[in-house]
Amino acid sequence: MNDPGRSGPAIDLSTDLCGIPLAGPVLNGSGTFDALAARKAFGDELLNDFPFAGFVSKTITVEPRAGNPPHRLWETPSGMINSIGLPNPGLSAFCERDLGPLTELGVPLIVSVMADSAPGFAELVEAVGGRDGVSGIELNVSCPNVHSGLIVGEQPDEITALLESLRGLTDLPLIVKLTPNVANPELIAAAAEAAGADAVSLINTIKATAIDPDSNRSWLGAGGGGLSGPAVRPVALAQVRAVSAAVSIPVVGMGGVTDGSSALEFILAGARVVAVGTENFRDPRAGQVVRDGLEEALHRRGFSSLAEAQASTLS
Repeated sequence: MNDPGRSGPAIDLSTDLCGIPLAGPVLNGSGTFDALAARKAFGDELLNDFPFAGFVSKTITVEPRAGNPPHRLWETPSGMINSIGLPNPGLSAFCERDLGPLTELGVPLIVSVMADSAPGFAELVEAVGGRDGVSGIELNVSCPNVHSGLIVGEQPDEITALLESLRGLTDLPLIVKLTPNVANPELIAAAAEAAGADAVSLINTIKATAIDPDSNRSWLGAGGGGLSGPAVRPVALAQVRAVSAAVSIPVVGMGGVTDGSSALEFILAGARVVAVGTENFRDPRAGQVVRDGLEEALHRRGFSSLAEAQASTLS
């Protein structure tokens, strides 16, 4: 995008994520942008200027999930608690109905999957990994809204066992989505790397709840959910910094990315690319805003290239 107010030459934002070529370093957080609904609303115009350099699908499970009972959302200062609970059509319906259109978005597709057992993950990885148009697989072991995710995501030995059971099932990159709800996420990340993960992403939402001021009971139907948005950014930056120092595989940074400046903070903390989540609910073009603002932020902080910033991580 040409901006007459921007100083300096245009910066090449192209990069890659564990071998997946990307036109820029901005992805979406899983489940925060409904690309199929957006295309129905805006037609192929959406494809002409898609807001993300790569698209991460809503998390898919083997069987269909209705999600958690209402209420599911609660607004907080500088953030949001969600207790959506991963509603999705299940593996078969996803492959038959949704996967094809998602491969037409014009950007690399990463499919997010979750199960409550290693065999369940294996079924998902084998099915998704064998389909044309899929560039990578995100292993969601960190959702605070479903009990099964945290069993795997909190223990290094469980991560090791899971990755060892999946690594031989596909040649596609495996990206492990880490939970922030542990004392030392870098230990989980290191275990994932040692067992064959190609990248890690963090942070997922932080466990939280909200009290209804009228009933004096939990507002959320499931009793609790996950906090996201700018309120969690300092926590996310600290965890991204710790994890990136502990592993050599790429890190996807997320947690309160709202503009180019906050995206650059994650890159300086060690993330190779960033993902926009909660901000998509406020502005469907948030990915484009972050992408365009990142170039300005790089100029402002004295970087001549994205690669220079990626190499200039905090000590």
